Amino acid sequence: MFSARTALGLMLGLMIGMCGPAMAEPGIVYSVGGKFDASFNEGAWRGAEQWAMETGESYGEFEIDGIAQSEQALRSFARRGYDPVVAIGFLHADALAKVAAEFPQTRFAIVDMVVEAPNVMSIVFREHEGSYITGVMAAMASESGVIGFVGGMDIPLIRRFECGYRQGAASQNADIKVIATMTGASPAAWSDPVRGAEITRGQISEGADVIMQAAGGTGIGVLQAAADAGILGIGTDSNQNGLHPGQVLTSMLKRVDVAVQEAFDEKTWSAGVVSLGVAEGGLSIAMDNNNAALVSPAMKAAADEAARSIAAGEIVVHDTYVDGDCPF
Repeated sequence: MFSARTALGLMLGLMIGMCGPAMAEPGIVYSVGGKFDASFNEGAWRGAEQWAMETGESYGEFEIDGIAQSEQALRSFARRGYDPVVAIGFLHADALAKVAAEFPQTRFAIVDMVVEAPNVMSIVFREHEGSYITGVMAAMASESGVIGFVGGMDIPLIRRFECGYRQGAASQNADIKVIATMTGASPAAWSDPVRGAEITRGQISEGADVIMQAAGGTGIGVLQAAADAGILGIGTDSNQNGLHPGQVLTSMLKRVDVAVQEAFDEKTWSAGVVSLGVAEGGLSIAMDNNNAALVSPAMKAAADEAARSIAAGEIVVHDTYVDGDCPF
């Protein structure tokens, strides 16, 4: 008699088996929220698609419904011969550490977390540098002197994100008020746009007129609620300016697409930690026809100067991982 765990494993193996034949091609396992989340996962998918277009090669992919599927998905990809196997998001870290040890000849990569193993490439971002720049823009755009930040799961990575945003805003207005709210304490916090909208409306009621989201799929609700209320949103990870043209001040581009292409490429995959920040082109702001009218020349100049100064080391953005609690 099958247990629920056994049945889940068999079903997952069958589903992954339909992704493609066993061969030495790369595979990608997305995080919760689906690959078309208009955010982190979608950025990863775009990178995989760009790699496929440029090389003419194919890749395997799988979307987990919950973190319980992570270990089975990674193991199935490795067993079928996919190489490298790329895990998207920190939620895969524990599973990847276990599976990588089981398959020492397979190359793996993880985006947004460090897994220390001789066959794992860990790609992380210095998110606080990018959110500093959006904080500069938010403070300059705000008329109320109150801006908001909506995070996804309450984890150190998002708290670091928040601190950079606070520091950037304070560089333009020492009296700026930043309202920050995290969506929840479980992975479900990344895929709850209804809750994101509720939090946004609450921040608007407290006077916020620019609100940044760093909440994955939940952030779609943040941007929708901001647009509905006639205030400005700020997107994250992918270019979300076009979701609500004229209502999204900018998007902080976290180049997950670049990370995936680096991991897929035989020439650029390497075990160890790769850290991407402003200087490496891993983080930037999105400018296009959807937000051009919102960004004044002075605001664009200030954002560009902040980026230049961070890249040159003239501005050091507080890193809560290293420097402790956020002082802003």
